[in-house]
This record gives sequence, structure tokens and C-alpha cells, in this order.
Amino acid sequence: MPYGYLLPHPPLIIPGVGKGNEIPDTRLAMQQIAAAIKEQAPHTLVIISPHSILYEDYFHIAPGRQASGNFGAFNAKNIGFSVEYDSDLAELIGDTAQRALLPAGGLGERQRELDHGILIPLYFLAEVMALPPIVRISLSGLSLTDHYRMGMCISQAGRALGRRLTVLASGDMSHRLKEDGPYGYHPIGPEFDGFVKKCIQEADTEGLLSISHKLSEQAAECGLRGLIMMLGALDGYRVESRLLCYEGPYGVGYLTAAFYADQESPSLLPTLLAAKNTRLSQTRQAEDAYTNLARLNTEHFVQSGNCLELPQDLPAELLNQKAGVFVSIKKNGRLRGCIGTISPIREHIAAEIIENSISAASRDLRFDPIQEDELADLTYSVDVLSPAEPIQGPEQLDVLRYGVIVSHGHKRGLLLPHLEGVDTVEQQIDIARQKAGISPHENYTLERFEVKRHT
Repeated sequence: MPYGYLLPHPPLIIPGVGKGNEIPDTRLAMQQIAAAIKEQAPHTLVIISPHSILYEDYFHIAPGRQASGNFGAFNAKNIGFSVEYDSDLAELIGDTAQRALLPAGGLGERQRELDHGILIPLYFLAEVMALPPIVRISLSGLSLTDHYRMGMCISQAGRALGRRLTVLASGDMSHRLKEDGPYGYHPIGPEFDGFVKKCIQEADTEGLLSISHKLSEQAAECGLRGLIMMLGALDGYRVESRLLCYEGPYGVGYLTAAFYADQESPSLLPTLLAAKNTRLSQTRQAEDAYTNLARLNTEHFVQSGNCLELPQDLPAELLNQKAGVFVSIKKNGRLRGCIGTISPIREHIAAEIIENSISAASRDLRFDPIQEDELADLTYSVDVLSPAEPIQGPEQLDVLRYGVIVSHGHKRGLLLPHLEGVDTVEQQIDIARQKAGISPHENYTLERFEVKRHT
């Protein structure tokens, strides 16, 4: 049966990098884990890193037979490692995932060198043992449930080859614990870390899988999906967990924990899938007429190639009023498409929703067109815009209340209000300006508008 560990990866923990700032408690916990892994004598280490190549819809498994890396990016080029890859296991994990309808494999390699998410665990292991072969796996933009399923594929492939595995999830918790931290302070930061600690102490995998994408994004973490994948590798066993250390001296949460599978237990996957379906069903039931129309039309268009005939029971305001409308589509909490009109160009709001939902699903150049097998995982929002009004300057904006339009000649960029990750007026203007292709040195005018958001 596999063993699993969650390890942080602050470069300062390496003496040649930290030079006196090595975070001693976390360092001790890492040494304890290295000693435990030495006793387990794994055939292969599977290391999951958020700093390897990351694709939105694909789990990248590093191909080849060996790789090297060093801490040159942290002014310690003399500290580095070369490792052998367990290429047979890596290939079988990819094949197993593909059979489970998870996109995974060794395509798209862009970063041959080992990243610090890999190097830091190796540093502590190399202090006490000869390094075994490794498999290096990246995260993806897919759902937490898919990361759990990917972990299941890791252990299934390991069993098929008779490998004794230890799975390491390399990642940090929130980067928003202090004002002088890398992303500043956000109250969600300590809240997120506290919840993850509680779930680990209670071995509550379901609780970890209930964390929303919005919450993890606000916390600015890089460890949750790796933790979930590692726990998926322990699926089918009763898991005992032990929180070894947690500290955040530099505004980043460093959480170190061990997970042991002690006896066989029913798979958690059916429960997780049922909970996911329940959440989506509740979202569907809560739709108003605006979002319901956007969803029904998108589903009809993706399945048939045609737009939906207007339902007979639409509220009067959808047929009697005109307004600019943006339709946003998300998959597993991540944007999947967003297209809209600044001002009305069709006969009523319903027609704007019909056309813009098709555009969001098939014409947003940032994404591939939505496919039929994705429809069950999508959620929708519809923003109805008030008429835009000119303003004199940024002081008349509020990122929560007003959207902004930045214009220079024929170039025009729009940003909606109350968006995740947009916390200041300066950010709001800058993003809208960049969307329009307006350089920082060009003069521009500002307009603002309000939005009624339907979710």
C-alpha cells in the first residue's frame, strides 16, 4: 500500500539559500519525513509539483529516463540533483488515466529541469538515503475530483507493476497571511489554512474536496490539488493522518503532514461524485430565468448547432427591455468562456442572452469550443449592464459596484465589476486597458457602468 506526505517547498529551508533563515520547525518535520521514507524503502517516489509545466485540461507526466536541476534561481547553483525516472510507471500511469477518461501523459514537455517543488523534497531525502527513481507529475486546471481520480490511477498503475510507492504532494498553503507576504494579506488566507489543518487532523478528505475554487484562489495557495491527488492514491484504504508542523513566518503557510493507509476500505469516489452531482443539481434549481435561458441555449447549441427557440414563459422584462449583456460560463469554478455586448444591439435582453451564450461557448478565442461531454459540469452567470456614463477619473470608480470601459480612439476595453482577483481600481483599469491594446503611455477616457448579476 502507498504512503503519502504533504511537504511545503520554501527555498529558504535549504541552508545554502536561507543562510540563517531556514524555518527550523518545518525543517525538522521534513527530516522526520525523510527518515520515515527511508524506513519504507519505496521502489519509486511519485512527486506532485505545482511548479512543473501546468496545463488547464491535462495532467503532464514528465517523460524520459532522467532529469536534473539545481537552485540556481535562488543563487545556489552548486546545490542540485540528478534523478532517474521510473519511465515504465510514468507511461502506465498515463495509460491508466486515459482509460479512466482523464487527459494525461508525457505530451507537451517544456521544462526538462527539475523545479524547486521537486528539488526541496529530494534535498532532505538525499541527506539520509540513495534517491530511488521518481515519477514527476504536474497539476492541472481540472476539478478537485479529477485530481483525486488521477491519484487513484497512480496507485492502480503502481499495483499493476508491483511497485511500492511513496507519494509526495509538494505545495504551500495560503500566500496571503501577512501584509508583507508575497501577495499581501487577505482574511481568507488564515481561514483557508485553518480549514485545511482541521481536515487533515480529522482525516476529512471529503471536507478538502468541498473547498471551492473561489476560496482556494483567494487564498493564493499551491498545495491543495497536489494534496487531493496524493489522497486519491490512498483511495481504497482507511487513512490515518498526522499534522507534523504548520507555520507561516514569511506570510506563506508551510504545512507538513503524513498520511498512512492501514487497512482496506471502500472507495470514496462514489460518495465524491454523488456530492458533486448534488451541488450541480442545487445550482440548476437556483437558476433564475436569465441564467436558465443561457444554460438551455448553450446546451441546445452544443448538441444541435442551432440556437434555442425562445421559451414561452419568459418574464416580461426579458422581452420588453434592452441592455448590454455578458454571459460567463465556468467549469469547476474556472472561467470557460465569457462574451458580451457593452450596449444593446438586439431587440431585447433575451436575444442578447441567446447570441452571447453561443459566443461564450464557441467564439471566445481564449478557449476551445465547449464540447457536449462538458455540459454537465458547467455553471452560468448573466450580467445585465446599465448604460455607460463618462467619468473624470479613477476616484469615481469602485471595483465592487462599477465596471469600467477604457477607450482610446477606436480601441475599447471593458472589465466587469466584482471579479475574483481584482481588488483595486488600478488593477481594474489596467486590465481593461490591456484588453483594448492601449499602451500605458496613451491617453484614454474612462466610463463606468453598473451591473445586475444573475447566477
